[in-house]
Amino acid sequence: MDWKEIYLSRLKTMEEAVKLIKSGDRVVIGHAAGEPVKLVDTMVDYAVMADLKNIEIFQQVDMGHSLYTQPGMELHFRENSLFLGARTRDCVNSGRGDFTPCYFYQTPSFFRNVKKPDVVLATLSLPDEHGYCSFGVSCDYTKPAAETEGAKVIAVVNPNMPRTLGDSFIHVRDIDVIVEDDTPIPELGLPPIGDDEMAIGEHIASLVNDGDCLQLGIGAIPDAVLKFLGNKKNLGIHSEVISDGVIELYEQGVINCSAKNFNRDKMVASFFMGTRKLYDFADDNPGLYIAPVDYVNHPAIIGKNDNLVSINSSMEVNLMGEACSEAKGLEQISGIGGQVDFIRGAAFSRGGRSILAFPATAEEGTISKIVPFLTQGATVTASRTDVDYIVTEYGIAKMKGNTLRERAHQLIRIAAPQFKDGLAEEFERRFAEKYQEV
Repeated sequence: MDWKEIYLSRLKTMEEAVKLIKSGDRVVIGHAAGEPVKLVDTMVDYAVMADLKNIEIFQQVDMGHSLYTQPGMELHFRENSLFLGARTRDCVNSGRGDFTPCYFYQTPSFFRNVKKPDVVLATLSLPDEHGYCSFGVSCDYTKPAAETEGAKVIAVVNPNMPRTLGDSFIHVRDIDVIVEDDTPIPELGLPPIGDDEMAIGEHIASLVNDGDCLQLGIGAIPDAVLKFLGNKKNLGIHSEVISDGVIELYEQGVINCSAKNFNRDKMVASFFMGTRKLYDFADDNPGLYIAPVDYVNHPAIIGKNDNLVSINSSMEVNLMGEACSEAKGLEQISGIGGQVDFIRGAAFSRGGRSILAFPATAEEGTISKIVPFLTQGATVTASRTDVDYIVTEYGIAKMKGNTLRERAHQLIRIAAPQFKDGLAEEFERRFAEKYQEV
């Protein structure tokens, strides 16, 4: 049968499509900007109307309305998140939902072997002339979940979803229900960059050399780093996510991936979060290679890139160099994400370096992020044996290869001035010697 006939035979309205979902199903929702927002909202309406029970929802970054997390919805849904966002945080921390720790690169294996989805909701590009749709801005775990044996795929085919190239396609014959919709793809606005972020960006840029391959997260600090890289040459990208900040350096030729020894001439990523400008940049761009997260984030794959520089953030770091990047004590804020994937991948990389960067204080300077001990109940996201460089607006601290005494000394050096005396007192208790600023 011609793919166009298959397409038409599986085309339904949203209201018809969500009737595929039954009580007790495990539903995986497309990640971040790949979330089919109207379809998810329609699912919630249907579940309430039909009085469906015990639907387990798996999603990482949520960019829709997350109505299934609202109080009262626990009669119908149970959120089981691998990475919390602004709308799912209260649901989990209040006990109405759950959090499952999982390295990002292991998420596809998690769906294949541990929590097999019954239904996958995704947004796709228009089919090409051969009947292949692209997962566009969200390949990551979304494509592997859709390929899991036994999973029913409900796909929103949306002309606003860019067609990204790489291992990012699904044929219409492998889609169970197709819905057409032209709702704009969710966007993430550009973050404000303050003086602290600019100082951190300048410090990090000093650790980047011509020809390095970068992994950048999302937010003010990665964007600030990019502002100080204009004088670099032949930079590459191998990153779980790409945001708007890379476009200007790509157009200037600073990022051209020509020095990459692996996936040469290609920016490699697993998903996109940004503005429409970024999505247009990604559309049919042969300079991009988009693939599932078990490829992009696998430490062994990351490590094939020489001179891989990983740049991520953290919430607090103790004087041994242990980093909590996902929680405030027992309160889960986000998740492990790909931070450890890339820290370990950078360790595999010949010439690789990993950086954790953050402002030295929080809550308007009243709390130090460099602490004697992590907050009670906080998890260690990145262990002291994994952490390499730590950067604040006050400077750069090297962890790997240094003793505990040397680590503590360096971390106090880059702490905010108003907290140095207290940290120095802990140094003296711990090491039985007076702390001296160098």
